[in-house]
Amino acid sequence: MPNPEGTPIWYELITADPIASKKFYDHVIGWTVDPDPMSPEMDYRGISVAGGGMVGGVMRLSDDMAAHGGKPTWLFYIGVDDVDASVEKVKANGGSILMPPWDIEGVGRISMVSDPQGIPFYVMRGASDENSTAFDRTGMGKCNWNELNTPDQAGANKFYADTFGWKYPDKMSMGEMGDYIFIDAAGQTIGATMPLQPGDSQGWRFYFRTPDIEDTAKKVGESGGTVLAGPMDVPGGDRIIVATDAHGVVFGAVGPGNA
Repeated sequence: MPNPEGTPIWYELITADPIASKKFYDHVIGWTVDPDPMSPEMDYRGISVAGGGMVGGVMRLSDDMAAHGGKPTWLFYIGVDDVDASVEKVKANGGSILMPPWDIEGVGRISMVSDPQGIPFYVMRGASDENSTAFDRTGMGKCNWNELNTPDQAGANKFYADTFGWKYPDKMSMGEMGDYIFIDAAGQTIGATMPLQPGDSQGWRFYFRTPDIEDTAKKVGESGGTVLAGPMDVPGGDRIIVATDAHGVVFGAVGPGNA
């Protein structure tokens, strides 16, 4: 995947029950999660969007993963030109290596790392000659926004800038909640960082586009999830919700506004 250095290229749900997660997200977001694993060696299923293309995958949380601290969560992959060089930058800039670089034939080279605040993500150089379109600011079913909730916003911003070349050209005041600082990765706005709020959980939060945010909120409840915030308007004309799926994993959804 020749996507520019530092841009998101894949999203991954880790879940103890892929079949139940398929039922939830197929209904709520409108995806088609593969009914069967891609290979017998690993319970990994692709996530296809209605308009064609893929946004990511669903991985079963194995007993071994859970024994080593793994838990149900959403993660993303940051595309890089050289995984090994990026891993060295992660270490030099105060991050940690959770899984050293490894190769998957036909897929690419990957490493699982964390930032200095312990927030995990992957770095990857994909084997495909085609660009990933998993992140698309307006793509239906795609991730439209990446939001970092961090206990050390200044430290996190410096880490991602030093490691991936991110820039922070603008910000929006949230009053007592601090600043919402926008992320520029390779010339495109991919999301924002914000200070961790009391009672919230730290980590990356991903917003996936749906046609009707009120309908999406209703479907969350129908499917055993919980809407934590919204539906509410956000700058730019969209409406969002923050919710948990049926297993308590936090995610976001975004849809067109009422105007």
